[in-house]
Amino acid sequence: MPTVTRPEIERVFREQYGRAVAVLARVFGDIDIAEDAVQDAFATAVARWPEHGVPPAPAGWIITTARNRAIDRLRRESSRADRHAQAVLLRAHDEPAEESSVQDDRLRLIFTCCHPSLNSGAQVALTLRLLGGLTTPEIARAFLVPEATMAQRLVRAKGKIRDARIPYRVPSESDLPERLASVLAVVYLIFNEGYAASSGASLIREELAGEAIRLGRLLGDLMPDEAEVSGLLALMLLVHSRSPARVGPNGELVPLPDQDRTRWDGSLIDEGQALVRRCLRRNQPGPYQIQAAINAVHCDAATAADTDWNQILALYDQLMAFTPTAIVALNRAVAVAEIDGPEAALELVDGLPLDRYHLYHAIRADFLRRLGRTDEASAAYRAAIDQAENAAEVALLTERMASVTN
Repeated sequence: MPTVTRPEIERVFREQYGRAVAVLARVFGDIDIAEDAVQDAFATAVARWPEHGVPPAPAGWIITTARNRAIDRLRRESSRADRHAQAVLLRAHDEPAEESSVQDDRLRLIFTCCHPSLNSGAQVALTLRLLGGLTTPEIARAFLVPEATMAQRLVRAKGKIRDARIPYRVPSESDLPERLASVLAVVYLIFNEGYAASSGASLIREELAGEAIRLGRLLGDLMPDEAEVSGLLALMLLVHSRSPARVGPNGELVPLPDQDRTRWDGSLIDEGQALVRRCLRRNQPGPYQIQAAINAVHCDAATAADTDWNQILALYDQLMAFTPTAIVALNRAVAVAEIDGPEAALELVDGLPLDRYHLYHAIRADFLRRLGRTDEASAAYRAAIDQAENAAEVALLTERMASVTN
């Protein structure tokens, strides 16, 4: 029998972690107990699997082993008059741990992580921890905070779920649209931090972008009739398809017009565009679907010059009807600049309440540069540099500022 290494065991547990925690959170009604039980199962696997091999049904083995370890621990604690342990043990005897309802369990856990009473930072951290199986140090590194800080956030979030008795369930039909929007926003936030890191030396954090796409696929499997779920997955796939061409040989940021499109990931593009076509057939448009369609148009163009900006502008007009935000207006102005010129676009962005957003200044600087207003462009680039925190973005902005001052 081939030897099973610890990295292989860790991979299996990473893949099955969210599933096991979701089932056991239902069984025991306590997220901490569920997590501890899965960790106990991992320790058992490390001891047994190298000799006996990976079980034929690893998810079932993990869930059964974790449930048994948790019950053993709760029995010991309940014998010491621990009333909480006694209550949880009684609940566990009444709840089956089979995988038959695992899809519902994972949906319940996703909506629990993204409950509106938790702040967005806690929602993101819990989603990565409980559904993605990322460790606390991994999440802390991803968001550039000390491990102790992230550990405290997770403890507080789980404590709030417990103390506020936040229900472990999928919302009712009337509450679902609002709650689903929160779930999708959290997944997209994770993706954006992976695709364009807000700070640090690296432009792309592959593990975060990949985890967001995995969560998007999971949501797609669990909620196949939700068009916006498909739209978000399509959006992430199409945007992420450009990642190989976004970074130059020295780690520098390569803007979209300058990218070598032969390096884009064709399989991600094909999958994303197929999802967009499926969304179009449903005719239930929403913000994520429209953004996915915009990126599908970019992916259709063999070169930057081939981009159908009129179609992109029409899609931005639709997006403005759904989400009339300053960010959408800024991105729409980029399309206007390609059709009507930078002066018309500059009129649209001047006055937008985005003074603390570095890309606002960067886009405005580009319009000013194209109009030959070099002093104003230089000042706008400087404002963008002062706001940006990612090293690759700062380097590109500095280079562009130098080009208008020389």
